[in-house]
Amino acid sequence: MSSSSSDGLEERVDELFDEIVEDTYNDIVEAETMPQRTHAYVERHHEGGDARLWNDYFSEDVTFSSHLFRRRFRMNKELFLHLQRRDATGRFGLSALQKCTAAIRLLAYGTAADTVDEYLRLGETTVLSCLHNFTDGIIQLFGDEYLRRPTPEDLQRLLVIGEKRGFPGMVGSIDCMHWEWKNCPTTWKGQYARTLNDINVLDWSPVFYDILEGRAPRVKYMVKGHMYKLAYYLTGGIYLKWSIFIQSITLPQTPQQELFAKVQEATRKDVERAFGVLQARFAIVRNPIKTLDKEKIRKIMRACIILHNMIVEDERDGYTRIDISEFEEGD
Repeated sequence: MSSSSSDGLEERVDELFDEIVEDTYNDIVEAETMPQRTHAYVERHHEGGDARLWNDYFSEDVTFSSHLFRRRFRMNKELFLHLQRRDATGRFGLSALQKCTAAIRLLAYGTAADTVDEYLRLGETTVLSCLHNFTDGIIQLFGDEYLRRPTPEDLQRLLVIGEKRGFPGMVGSIDCMHWEWKNCPTTWKGQYARTLNDINVLDWSPVFYDILEGRAPRVKYMVKGHMYKLAYYLTGGIYLKWSIFIQSITLPQTPQQELFAKVQEATRKDVERAFGVLQARFAIVRNPIKTLDKEKIRKIMRACIILHNMIVEDERDGYTRIDISEFEEGD
């Protein structure tokens, strides 16, 4: 009986082994006979895209006016050309204009990467590569100048503006702009939600490093006969009770308190308006961001702020009020 059981077990093992070998063989044959998926090659005629872009915006007899250039590129043509790199002969390469235009269009309109393909003749992967190389270049070339700490001249100009508005010693307002991260990992969402966002940003921000380490620039101003030597910012009630933060009065009881709260809150709207202009000018920071790379998200925001500061400096003497309606798209 033991011998017959052993023989039956061996036969069953052989059957299982044959089934495994047969299934494996069939899988290999099917894999070899299945047609391989290949990416379709698209002839985009890059030279045609270059020529069209040049004739429309950069030739002597352009198709679109300077007003339309500023609306679509968010800046004057001279400033845009200042962002370009020259080739060995000192001329601007058409491909550089093409790639920078693709990056600016993505920043300005916040659309998908393949939306510029029909006009600029650049594929989605190439456009995304242009975008990230463009933000890297903007930060590297212009970050030190346009994201610098306030110089003594900057501080003096800000103090004069603050005093004219009824707040001697004020150098600005502090607030937080929210930018939705659509693909934020679930484990991180609690760090970037509601008012905790403002507190976290304040903790991580380098704005107050010099103040906390005793290296803050000293200023002098008089208020009701008292001399003060430390500048301050206007903030909302969520921020910490620091001496450099002047907050509004939540429940004013006297006419003087009501007046102070009204003026403080109105003045603090400046920073909110600045965020509004930034989001109107660069829709990519208004729409939910989809990339999973936190470093790329940070660079996109920094590049947009640098470009915004460059535009403000370039156009500061040419306007008295920023009209964001020209940047807004129709329904």
